[in-house]
Amino acid sequence: MVDKLMHEKNYDIDEDASRSGHTFHIPVMGTCFTIDTPLRVARYGISSVISLVDDVLIEQMRKYYCDQEGRPYEEISRRDEDARARRITAYLNLLHDIVSQQVEKLMVQGSFDEESEITRYYEMLPDSPLKRLYTRMLTETDAEEKAKMQEVLRRHAVPGSIDVNIMTKLDFDRYRGGEKLPPEFSDASSALRGYANSVLQSSIVFSAGMNPHLFGYLSEFDDFFPDENGIIKKKIILKVSDYRSAMVQGKYLAKRGLWVSEYRVESGVNCGGHAFVSEGSLMGPILEEFRQKKEELFESLHTIYIEALEKRGKYSINERLKARITAQGGIVSAEENELLLRYYDVDATGWGTPFLLVPEASTVDEAHLQKLIDATDDDVYISDSSPLGVPFWNLRNSASKEKRRERIRCGCPGSACPKGLVATNTEFTKRPICPSSRLYQKRKLEHLAGEGWSEEQLPVVEKGVLRKSCICHDLAGGATLKYGIDKEATPAICCGPSITYFTKLAKLEEMVGHIYGRISLLSDTYRPHMFVKEIMIYVNFLRKEMEKYSLGLSSRTPKYFKTFKENLLKGIEYYHRRAGDFFEKQNERFLLDLKNLQDEIEAWAAEFSLVALPSFP
Repeated sequence: MVDKLMHEKNYDIDEDASRSGHTFHIPVMGTCFTIDTPLRVARYGISSVISLVDDVLIEQMRKYYCDQEGRPYEEISRRDEDARARRITAYLNLLHDIVSQQVEKLMVQGSFDEESEITRYYEMLPDSPLKRLYTRMLTETDAEEKAKMQEVLRRHAVPGSIDVNIMTKLDFDRYRGGEKLPPEFSDASSALRGYANSVLQSSIVFSAGMNPHLFGYLSEFDDFFPDENGIIKKKIILKVSDYRSAMVQGKYLAKRGLWVSEYRVESGVNCGGHAFVSEGSLMGPILEEFRQKKEELFESLHTIYIEALEKRGKYSINERLKARITAQGGIVSAEENELLLRYYDVDATGWGTPFLLVPEASTVDEAHLQKLIDATDDDVYISDSSPLGVPFWNLRNSASKEKRRERIRCGCPGSACPKGLVATNTEFTKRPICPSSRLYQKRKLEHLAGEGWSEEQLPVVEKGVLRKSCICHDLAGGATLKYGIDKEATPAICCGPSITYFTKLAKLEEMVGHIYGRISLLSDTYRPHMFVKEIMIYVNFLRKEMEKYSLGLSSRTPKYFKTFKENLLKGIEYYHRRAGDFFEKQNERFLLDLKNLQDEIEAWAAEFSLVALPSFP
């Protein structure tokens, strides 16, 4: 509730007092890069997301911070009953306790001295009623009035949210004593239960598409429903690829009395981690559809939602609940950030990869910080590394990749697979094993040798098998190596391509200032617009897929390639039409890049005998 002092003194604070004034968040990055980010940034009002994939790492981090904070620690062993869920609950509760102490200190004990935490909080905020009140306070000469302003500011130093992420595709059955456990003990369900049982009042982000069983399991926990005051303690965020996905998943949940509080639109390829490639659908046209239809989306879902609450006998809500549209993926400049907020009217943006170079905000070991600083376009690439069979962004010279190549040279390819978090394959075994594991790669290579592949095909197929890397144990390496948990760790890095535009470490204030346009941290080299970069990535991906197709190594159809090409060209045409709305001036380079990409697409389309669309001016 807005403070009484604001009305009495007309301080003009009309923001939701339960939300920080920042207009960006830090998305989940890998399993370790944001594993403790809330402890670093939440007290400054910055929301961030941690991954719930790796409960081994989560337990290691709980022990580390209990030791750091002088708190008692009692191990939750993997052999303990419901260990995965209990580990997650214990770690999230620890984060909540530590952040609460940080915020209490900032709000109650903090003075507005130049170096104080509360001053740092308000200095980083963008222009807003709270920031303007802070600026007025600094110049106020009346001591009594200044003290009242400071009291208002203390009470509204709202912390960022400690959000969590579950990748819905990582939902594998678990076994004990050779027997498969019930469905609620699958990886994703256990992670959900771990979050649901925590004390957090925050959001859970579901990525990688719909999981009916997991979404149904949400309704087992009261915190996802409104209480008697209409408050939902734990909110739902869906990471979606397009408007249709938002409508389908939102409707599925609304029918179960579950409201989606945010739709997080992410570029399919201009991101870090897994790249969920669409058939050439581009971010701009996707956001355009959200801009035009979001009220229709919210209104239709709310009607379904209210009916479902009544059927379930839950507390109902009279007013339509709020929902947000946010965007993320490849944003690197304040101008791009402002375009998304202004033209597409999104409520906030997500900034991930650039924060890898902010040691105050993310967890990366020293050696790989330097590798990220030095990274070129050749060093950051979409790989076949993921055992899930989904394209995966990788740093070519990471310790994980170097170790993989060393094992191949020594004639012992594959990982020892110490965690088995991506054990999905039953091609050669009854129990699932990981395609990156030593066991799988040995058997697969032996199998391929007798398959009768041509001399041209076999090396390509074998390389595809050997490219699979450990993305659970090695992705945790940035944290376990940095904190001395595992001094032999060989970290993997799954940064997005935008890392190459940042060539030095940054302080938290500097990166926040960069986002809001107060300073620029970009290198002086040429950088295509985020929308252009996405097209470039798609073009490179499609070219490689067509090369595989020409070798008989792709299950794609000619229709797939034709649709992909048509979507790209339609997207380019859309950007041509909207360029005047995007830029007040200096849009010549944007238009030239689009024209060059159009020419390139039509050239290789003709080469591969795809029907070209008519050109546009």
